[in-house]
Amino acid sequence: MTLLLHAPAKINWFLAIVNKRDDGYHNIVSAVQCVDLYDTLNFEKADKIELISDLSVPAEENLVYKAAVLIKDHVSYKHGARIILDKQIPVAAGLGGGSSDAAYTLMGLNTLWDLKLSKKALVKLASEVGSDVPFFIGGPFSVVQGRGEKVKKLKVKNSVAMLLVKPDISVSASWAYNLYKTGLTKQHADIKLFCQTLEKNDFNSLRDMIFNDLEKPVIGKYHVIGEIKQTLIRNGAVFSSMSGSGPTVFGVFNSVDEAIRASENMGDNWCRVVRTLT
Repeated sequence: MTLLLHAPAKINWFLAIVNKRDDGYHNIVSAVQCVDLYDTLNFEKADKIELISDLSVPAEENLVYKAAVLIKDHVSYKHGARIILDKQIPVAAGLGGGSSDAAYTLMGLNTLWDLKLSKKALVKLASEVGSDVPFFIGGPFSVVQGRGEKVKKLKVKNSVAMLLVKPDISVSASWAYNLYKTGLTKQHADIKLFCQTLEKNDFNSLRDMIFNDLEKPVIGKYHVIGEIKQTLIRNGAVFSSMSGSGPTVFGVFNSVDEAIRASENMGDNWCRVVRTLT
């Protein structure tokens, strides 16, 4: 038996840091939505856990491998799986690629091995793998709170055209979070109003609701991120924002055609035109 799954990337519409926890993590509030950019995972039964990818890091350090070992140990499964990972989502980009891969590994092995674990059980395992992983078990659009383990699904019918732009740098999420100084004035996130505004594609109003507490400190170190934001605006984006801990910036456009035209003016940066998933 083989199983093929497509693990999507995500963007953060807004990201508010509430405080730093005693365990070193941060409590957050974030509206997160998947986009149609995917890594591909191919699963087949094997005698042991084996991960095949073109990444330069050792397989044992990959979240896919860690997730596979975790679920195998959790149910005391005697055999394993060969997992072939085809990466299309940039690494350390603020797009959640590694977390998505891990979540889809848990779901994929639950199916491949016929474990019949509940969604609640998978979410619990996901929270042990990483902060962003639980979101991808539910997806594609949710408000995420706590360390990332509290996920509440949101509903929206309309899809939004975006251009993702990533400069040739990588940003560590833990580094970015530790840059942020707690105690600053907080922006209030009205989830219900945000969803209503997004549903109407009222981008002018939405512009005032989009923020990322990590953006200013990260741009302070990597000025190119701020430059990309401005370039997107000059090329027709209604607004732009950094996703997650960066460095990827998304620009929201009125149409895919406008996003494609803008992509031609982004220099040597990695670009991808996407739509949000609903």
